[in-house]
Order: sequence, then C-alpha cells, then structure tokens
Amino acid sequence: MQRRRVVVTGLGGICSLGNSVPEIWSSMRAGRCGIGTIEGRPLGDARHRIGAEIRELPEHGIEHRRLSTMDRFSLLAVIAAGEAIAQSGITADSADPTRIGTIIGVGIFGVESFEEGYRDLFLRNRQRVNVFAIPRGMPSAPTGQVGIQYGLRGPSFGITSACASSNHAFAAAADQIRLGRADVMVAGGADAPLIYGIVKGWEAMRALAREACRPFSADRDGLIIGEGAGIAVLESYEHAQARGAPILAEFAGSGLSADAGDIVSPTLEGPAAAMRNCLADADLAPGDVDYVNAHGTGTKANDQVETAAIRMAFGKAADHLSVSSTKSMHGHCMGASGAVEAIACVMALKDGVVPPTVGYRERDPECDLDVTPNIARPRQVRAAMSNAFAFGGTNAVVAFKRL
Repeated sequence: MQRRRVVVTGLGGICSLGNSVPEIWSSMRAGRCGIGTIEGRPLGDARHRIGAEIRELPEHGIEHRRLSTMDRFSLLAVIAAGEAIAQSGITADSADPTRIGTIIGVGIFGVESFEEGYRDLFLRNRQRVNVFAIPRGMPSAPTGQVGIQYGLRGPSFGITSACASSNHAFAAAADQIRLGRADVMVAGGADAPLIYGIVKGWEAMRALAREACRPFSADRDGLIIGEGAGIAVLESYEHAQARGAPILAEFAGSGLSADAGDIVSPTLEGPAAAMRNCLADADLAPGDVDYVNAHGTGTKANDQVETAAIRMAFGKAADHLSVSSTKSMHGHCMGASGAVEAIACVMALKDGVVPPTVGYRERDPECDLDVTPNIARPRQVRAAMSNAFAFGGTNAVVAFKRL
C-alpha cells in the first residue's frame, strides 16, 4: 500500500523576531537578531538577563475568561495556530472536525503558573493557589487549548522531549495522517522559558552565553534562551488537493534515534543515525538536500559534535550543503525551537534563500561546514532538513521538500 503523502498547507509563528511568519522570515532573511536585555519578565536575583523575548503580543481577541485558564506557552501556541489555520483555510466548519487533530510539543511545562503559586503560598502567605494552576501548567495544555479554541476533535495529545519536542510532534502528526487516523493535523511547539526558576537552572549549568549566541564560531560561549511558538498545518496531499488548499511544501519524512549515553552530553552516533533515518524515511539521497537548519546551540559540545554528525550522515555531500543556525537570531526556544526552525526550512524552499548564522566571527577548524555566516544567501533549495538534539539523548530530524 502506497504511503499517504503529507504536505504543509499553513504556517504560524511568534518569537522575538516577529509576531507572524512574514515578520519572522523577513527578520531571518535580513539577519536581524532578536536577542537583547530581558525587560518584561520578573527575574529576581538572576544574573543572566539576556534573552530572546517577545516584546509585545499581537491582538488576539481571546476573551479574559479563556485567558485566565492559559499559561503563557499555551497562549503563544493558540496565537501561532490561528495564523497557520487561517493560511491553510481549514476550519472545523469546512471539514470534519473529528478528522483534524492537534499535537503540540513543549520542552518546559507551564512554569509561570507554578511560580505564581509558590509566591502565593510562601511569600504572600495565602492558603491556596490559582484554581487553574494544574490545567494551566500541564505539558499538554497547549494541545488542549488549541483544540478548544479552534474546535479540533481529531487525535490530540502533547509531546515533551526537551529540545526535540517540536520535531517529535511533527513526526507524530504525520504518522496520524499516514495511518489514516486524521486528514489534517495542527502540529508544532511552544515554550515560554524566560522564567526565574528556569533561568536560574540554566545559570547553574553554566551553559548561558554572556552577550550573544554565536553558533559554530570559535569564540562562542554558550546558548541564549528564547520564547516562542511555531505551528504547521499538516495535511494529506489528496485532502489538500480536493479542497484547493495552498501547498507550501511537502513534509518528506522524519528520523528518530536515542543516544542512550548521557543525560546532557551528546554522542556522535545518535544524531548521525537520526539524520540517516530521516534521509531514508524521506526517500532522499544525501545529495538531494541543499539546506540543513542545524540544532546549533552555540555550545562547544553541540556545535562540534553536530558538525561531525552531519559529515558522518552526508559523507561527501556535506561539502555542498548550506548550513545555518537560526538560534543565533531567535535564541533557543526549547520545545518550540524545531517549530520556529521549520518556518526557516519551508520558507527557504519557497523563496530560494538560506537564512544566515549571525554573530559568526572566528573560524573553528572543528566546525568546517558552510555555515552561511552573517548574511543570507540565495540558493535554490530542493529539500531542507531540520535537526533537533535534546537532553536525554532524544534526537528528532525532519525533512521538507518542494513538490
């Protein structure tokens, strides 16, 4: 039996680079950096105050009663999903809502709600926390809120696998379509980790950069935390064709693997296996891929291991790849990173432009790929791959291609 083809018919996004996909993509193409001093989040005595913050949320029209049930990461997911659904033209009224599902990945749960609860209990001496603290903070909350907001009643569940969550969500969503359980899936990731406790945790790990995220540059010194959400409407090709939907790209395939090594340190074999598995699932030869959006966190361990893993997976074709880390502009959005980076991949296919790795200053001999330093580059992209390698050694790679 021939496998059902899966296509992208809508995209939505919000992060420090913009409140919509056109704004985000325009910033990426221009090499604009959304990293700066965190001003709108209470960080207490945290020393690290550099991040990729959404300065102002767009008008969203969600009533106050609904907002009271949402943590920030759910709100970001609902906003991004609204943009993606509007572009795709799919609604619960125009199609069978039981055939439209939702899978949203998160790396960090709704910490904002729980921190507020701790303040109520321990600082304000209150006897109870917000009645919605649990449903607001649970990792599956964004999935539930998106489904409620848009009336989607198909297969729906949350995924959490640290920084690989978005790509796992895309892979799982495509599986629902290919298995015949759904015709349309609203999938992606959301996270809002610019929270006191999370920032303090990253400070303790000594993984945060002092002023900028400089992936693959020899003078890099760590990652920068960001917040955001990215959503794609995935749909069977036949369903999209039948309703005359806009097709932005084909979701070609995914590759998953586990390092089974260390809770924080990556291995070489795990990421390379995920990329090889993705190539096989997408029926792509290494030479068919023109662009890789790297995990590219800006830490020495990640950048050097990822470079070696790309070479292991692609062989000689690695010399002809365009690679970039857009985290240098939008920061590390944790569970949302893969979804924001999927926007870069789909738009690179559509517009024939590879976004840059900004902040690149010094060549690292151990990172010898073409990392598209500082300036976007015109290139016809036939297929693009997006890497996500997470704590716990959970690896998820997805591929998109032009129809």
